Amino acid sequence: MFLIEPAYAQAAPAGAEMGFMSFLPMIVIFVLFWFLMIRPQQKRMKEMKAMVDALQKGDEVVTNGGLLGKVAKAGEQFLTLEIADGVEIVVQRSAVSQRLEKGTIKNNK
Repeated sequence: MFLIEPAYAQAAPAGAEMGFMSFLPMIVIFVLFWFLMIRPQQKRMKEMKAMVDALQKGDEVVTNGGLLGKVAKAGEQFLTLEIADGVEIVVQRSAVSQRLEKGTIKNNK
């Protein structure tokens, strides 16, 4: 009466018991990826945040756009940079890419 025969489960192949060993290469790749890429990037981001948070009046900086300036005013989120005598601009703190040593701007003029 039935045209389709019942399907019965077969025994698992011999290699199925080694499930952990099949995932071991992916685990090793993830660990290498973590130590070679993710961890150093987090360290750089932490150092950059500390540098930006420590900026204060009188520091000489370079912005992401390449502008050199001296910090005239330091607010919580914004900095006022003096880029020339009497010329001031307002930038976000996150726009600062590097802090320069004192006197660097005067040496380049």
